[in-house]
Amino acid sequence: MPTGPVGCDDDGMKALGDLVWTDVDGRRPILVVPVGSTEQHGPHLPLDTDTRIAGEVAAGAVARLTDCVLGPTIPIGASGEHGDFDGTLSIGTDALATMLIELVRSADAFAGTVLVNGHGGNLDALRRVHDLSTAEGRRVLVWSPSIPGADAHAGRTETSLLLAIAPSCVRTDAMAPGVTAPLGELVDRLRSDGVRAVSSNGVLGDPTGATADEGKRLLTGMVDDLVDRVTSWSTP
Repeated sequence: MPTGPVGCDDDGMKALGDLVWTDVDGRRPILVVPVGSTEQHGPHLPLDTDTRIAGEVAAGAVARLTDCVLGPTIPIGASGEHGDFDGTLSIGTDALATMLIELVRSADAFAGTVLVNGHGGNLDALRRVHDLSTAEGRRVLVWSPSIPGADAHAGRTETSLLLAIAPSCVRTDAMAPGVTAPLGELVDRLRSDGVRAVSSNGVLGDPTGATADEGKRLLTGMVDDLVDRVTSWSTP
């Protein structure tokens, strides 16, 4: 009988769901949890775009890190600003924060919890999780992507990433520009009236120049950054 952790994936991915409890018992690995959303991403990207991206970045980092396991992905976040588009699901900031606080509390068998965020609307909840969990003496790292020059939503950046991650899910024949004004000029109205009031197709940016090659470069940079952050955070 095996005595060490055994995953079910052929590539050796260290996924918590593939393990039994005795694989975790006493090992104190770091738990890495992707946090995404289910919300409109224009007429060309799937509703789970943020979830796919967060999951891919988290999995890529866990594959390179030692003493880390990939936790289950949280597929619904705080997406109220997209609520006027059919298909969007949202539990709101308060519920998301409460759920993640309890998740972190339940993870005391781990050396710490890394929350890999894929949706900007989750940030307020994640700040609450970090602050309260830290005050309670738990170790939590919140990571969100920072991509210089990225557009805001369902534009070239996210479309390139999906072309690299799941090209069959991108409806290239439906790609069309949305509102391309800088986010700073739109943010007040987005917060007060939602995305639909600003962009009729739900796109904040222009996806038409997206490429899989660009997506691969972006994804590599995001995984590199997460690996560096976790390594620095976990080093005594």
